Amino acid sequence: MPNPFREQPRAFQMIFLLEIWERFGFYTVQGILTLYFIRFLGYSDTQAYYTFGAFSALVYGLTALGGYLGDQVLGTKRTIVLGMVVLALGYLALAFATHNGVFWALGLVCVGGGIFKANPSSLLSKCYEKNDSRLYSGFTLYYMAINLGSLVALLIGPTVASNFGYSYAYFLSFIGLTLGLANYFFQRSLVAKINNAADAKKVKLESWLIVVVGIVALTTASRYLLHHVMITNALVWVATAIAMIIYFGYMRREKKTSRIRMFIALVLMFEAICFFVLYQQMPTSLTLFAVNNVRPTLFGITLDPQSFQALNPVWIILLSPVLAKIYLLLQQKNIAFSVPYKFATGMIFCGLSFLFLYYARFNHDEAGMVSAWWLVMSYLFQSTGELLVSALGVAMVAELVPASIMGFVMGMWFLTTAIAGFVGAKVASYTALPVALQSGVESLIIYTGVFARIGLVTLGFGVLMWLLARPLSAYMKE
Repeated sequence: MPNPFREQPRAFQMIFLLEIWERFGFYTVQGILTLYFIRFLGYSDTQAYYTFGAFSALVYGLTALGGYLGDQVLGTKRTIVLGMVVLALGYLALAFATHNGVFWALGLVCVGGGIFKANPSSLLSKCYEKNDSRLYSGFTLYYMAINLGSLVALLIGPTVASNFGYSYAYFLSFIGLTLGLANYFFQRSLVAKINNAADAKKVKLESWLIVVVGIVALTTASRYLLHHVMITNALVWVATAIAMIIYFGYMRREKKTSRIRMFIALVLMFEAICFFVLYQQMPTSLTLFAVNNVRPTLFGITLDPQSFQALNPVWIILLSPVLAKIYLLLQQKNIAFSVPYKFATGMIFCGLSFLFLYYARFNHDEAGMVSAWWLVMSYLFQSTGELLVSALGVAMVAELVPASIMGFVMGMWFLTTAIAGFVGAKVASYTALPVALQSGVESLIIYTGVFARIGLVTLGFGVLMWLLARPLSAYMKE
């Protein structure tokens, strides 16, 4: 049986490790942020959901800017380093932040994440030749790197925050980014010959000054927008409209075949928004469900309820090599399982994950608490769906769009997560418990009722996607 790791390009290992350290830093923050808003800043459940949605929207909404910097201004590799430096400064500021300084630090994190996010996947895509059979297995394994970093972060971060304080957890994020930068500099020779046009040219001093001024301005703006989430919501939709106009402008410049492929990529990005709305429930409604109605023990080990989010990367890590090998075998046997069908199958799995949780309401104790195994199985379905949608979405972009606009379109892919940040916050708000209500049977009924509705809607969407998969696949072949 083929070994998908050994068959990847040499630069794959360096980018793999780079992504692990960056994801460790980011998920240490993300995993504890909702409860941080509630416990440290005194927010209600609904306020915390929407503020987290604004944070997520800003991080992912700014990725188009990071893609532009990588494509046109600094080059992919310099942009990666810049993003990691800004992120490290943001995590360090967050570790020492007072109540008044929290959103300045989070603003830096938003800007650094936006600069960084689109570029490692863009760099990785350039490591493969056109129609390279290793592409899908490579990006699936790359997605595993993301989840290795998040697994460690989601196990350690909540534990450190609960036992020592949030500042220590955020300082761990800073250490993670520092190690990521060290990894890049020690292994940068592996990507020395992988360049786009911007990588190959020298960046002028005035260009660097403009970039630094822009970072300061965007950090200030992000700090303001985290305090005014509805304005952020409006701006995300404006940014989406602008990105769409630019995207259609690029489409008009292409030949017919390329235009069709770009249109298919756009359809699949719209489908991905639905997935990311569900993904947004993990650090919000599912985490509060774990806090209020799940017994926090597995195999006799007591966990911090926030650490149940680590079930997602656990399943991703276990399933990624299996799916990567399946893709290689299907490729070798010339069996077609196209991206549209993968997306549709993934959404069906996601729908089942939320429907499964509905039945937990029939298996609770007197205090309204249910077994952690309900979450274990729910995350299994959700993670399988994630590998079929989110992991392959980046590879889909690499395959369907012209290389000249790869960074920008990678940014558009992440913009789907920005849109889902607010839609997901709206969905999560339906699980917000009344102020006077204590956790128990009533809270269990509220959570599982919303999860059932999410599951039914998602299943319906998955069936619709399955019906569209055949014509989309045909156009992709053409």
